[in-house]
Formats: sequence, C-alpha cells, structure tokens
Amino acid sequence: MPHTTNNPAKRTWLSVPENSDFPIQNIPFGVFLTRDDIITIGTRIGDYAIDLGALHQLGYFEGIPLTDDIFLQDSLNDFISDGKKTWRLVRNRISDIFDSNNKDLQENEEHKKIVLFSLEEIEMQLPVQIGDYTDFYSSKEHATNVGSMFRDPDKALLPNWLHIPVGYHGRSSTIVPSGTPIRRPMGQTMPKGADTPVFGPSKRVDFELEMAFITTDANVLGEPVPIEEAEDYIFGMVLFNDWSARDIQKWEYVPLGPFLAKNFASTISPWIVTMDALEPYRVDSPKQDPTPLPYLQQTGQHSFDIHLEVAIAPEDTIPTTVSRSNFKYMYWTMAQQLTHHTINGCKINSGDLLGSGTISGPTPESYGSMLELAWQGTKPVALQDGSKRVFIEDNDTVIMKGYCQKEGVRIGFGEVSTKLLPTFKNKS
Repeated sequence: MPHTTNNPAKRTWLSVPENSDFPIQNIPFGVFLTRDDIITIGTRIGDYAIDLGALHQLGYFEGIPLTDDIFLQDSLNDFISDGKKTWRLVRNRISDIFDSNNKDLQENEEHKKIVLFSLEEIEMQLPVQIGDYTDFYSSKEHATNVGSMFRDPDKALLPNWLHIPVGYHGRSSTIVPSGTPIRRPMGQTMPKGADTPVFGPSKRVDFELEMAFITTDANVLGEPVPIEEAEDYIFGMVLFNDWSARDIQKWEYVPLGPFLAKNFASTISPWIVTMDALEPYRVDSPKQDPTPLPYLQQTGQHSFDIHLEVAIAPEDTIPTTVSRSNFKYMYWTMAQQLTHHTINGCKINSGDLLGSGTISGPTPESYGSMLELAWQGTKPVALQDGSKRVFIEDNDTVIMKGYCQKEGVRIGFGEVSTKLLPTFKNKS
C-alpha cells in the first residue's frame, strides 16, 4: 500500500505558518476535547485541529473499511489496532481532502464549520490508553556519562550494555500530556556522609530528554517479533520527558533499579507523528561494536534525524535553551528495542509506550539531562534571568521540542511542556 503524503511539493488550502511543525506532509494523530465538550480523535494541519470523527460521519472516508465509531472514542487504541494498511489509507485520504486542488471540503462552508477548530478551541488529551510502559537506556553517550560519574570512568558501561538494549518497566498511570503540571516528589534519600536515610522532598528533580514510540498489537503470548518485522508494529512517535528524582534514585536503585524516583511523572507530547511521516528522515545508526547477536542484527537505515532541544523557564521569565541534541545518536534502534522486548515471548499491545531512554549527544551542549549538563552540580547552568540551575526548581517549566527538516519540509512534534510545582501538602 503506497503512501502519498510525503511529496514535498504538496500544498494545502489551509493556512500553514512558516516553519510550522504540522504541514500537510505530517498528518499526526491525537485526541482532543472540542468547544462543545466532546472528545474526538483528530489530526492537525498548521494551526487547525481537524475532527476526524466529524469527517467520517460526513462521509469523507467512504470506501475505507472503518467502524462507525472508530474516531468517536477517547483514545487511539482501536484505530492503532487496525494496522498499518488502515493508518496509511486514512492518512492518504486526509492528505487528499486538504490538498489545495481538492474543492470538496474546501468549498463547503457548512462542513468546514463542523470539522475545523482553532487550537484555542480545543484541549489536548492523552492520545492513547497506555496499558504498559517500558523505558530503555539506549544512548551510549548518556550511559557513559552516568557510568563515569558513579563508577570507574574506564569501566563506565556495564558488561551487558553493548549486547542488549537495557530497559525497565515503568508506571503508565503517571504518564500525562503536555501542559499538565506535576509535583516535586517525596521519598527517602541518603545524604552524603550520613549513616541512615532521611525522608523529605527530592532535592534533585531532573528532566530526561527522550522520545517514545507507540505500538500496535504485535504478537501473541510466547511469540517473538522478528527484527525485520518490528517496525511494522510501530504506529508513531512522541516527545517524552521522563522525569527523575536523582537523589531518591541513587538510594533505591540497588538491586532492582528505578522505582519511586521514576514513577511519579512522565510527560508526552499530544500529537503522535506516524512512522510514514518520518520515512524521508531516515539515517544510519551509530556503528555497533561488538556486533549484536543474530536476533538483533539489522541492515539499512533504522534511525531518524530528529533535532531536539530543551529549555527551562523559571516562573514569569522567558525560556533558556539548555540542550540541543538529536535522536540519531541513539545506539540501539526502536526495532532492536521492540525485538529484544519480545524475544522471551512478552506480549505487546496496542497503545503500549516504549521510551528511548535519555538522549545525549557527544558534546556537553547535547546532553539530555541536568545531571549531565551541570555534571552532578559542579557546573551550574546559567539562565537568561541571571539565575543558575543544577537541577529543576519549583515553578520551573521544562519545554522540549523536536522536528525533522529536509527538502524544504519540516515535520515536527510540537512541544512537551511541564511545570514543576512544590511538593503536595495535606490540607489537614
């Protein structure tokens, strides 16, 4: 099934601002609350949100085998379960409807009033019901930096790191969409030089610059997903801020790894950008040495040139960009992560979310966390308001953005923005 959405020359009859993340070549999917308090599945072109439920009811998807209520739901899970052929048919049809040469909707003022919303008229929701969430640790630069801080710099990577995509199972209940504020977590820490732990607010709350991918139903229990088929089960990608409390993490992670330091909050961007939209931006992955075991070996280009940046905005001040990185630095690919995840027969469902792990590049300005940028607090990061940061402070907002650009077309993810509020206090 060919996809016809990537033509750089394609234009839409909708107004699209210059350097928008959402040209007609993107066509992402999300869930939003409309001005009439109705939740619907939609897409976005420029600064317009498009109600796909209304489009379907008006007959614009005629000929595509879709259930009547496929877009009248509060999550994308059922649509994602329909598989790649359906995703592609729907995106192709949307691309055709909004093509500048198509007059069907363009000249129907009544239908446009029903289908089109300005961004101010909607409220974005979590796009999928996330049943399971797995976070990987797949940036060699990040793993080396962390290993150098906490272990012998000459043995920064643990023996398994170059052989398997290391990961852990996170908590899906605390994944929230962009714009949802979070609270500084409480927990146990072991202060330097102390003999017993103390309880209180984390003093080292950190962001983690990540991306995540959303899966469709990939297998049955006991069935591995072969590496050559893995990408067929990836619906699309989002920006992902996997918040971390470094002081809590340092005390609790031995022997079982991340727990309360990681499960208090993670934030995703609300629009899922499909793998079809990202296809023109494929690039080579870093060379893997030693060669992975046969079940993880792949040929061709399996990474993507996605420019990433992180900014910190103290309350009532302008943001300061503190990191610029790129998804192409990831050592382990999404296909390898999914294949390894299922090699033991683990079942993957529609709407599962798999995080990349912190994305750090080879230079200090491309590091993907404050732990690295401020190097354990020894190199404070200066902000434009004159203040400095070693970790995230109360009422700071962390903003992450990402986009691809080639042949005059920019495909982006919008942003994921989260404000850190002070620790929750009981009213009693």
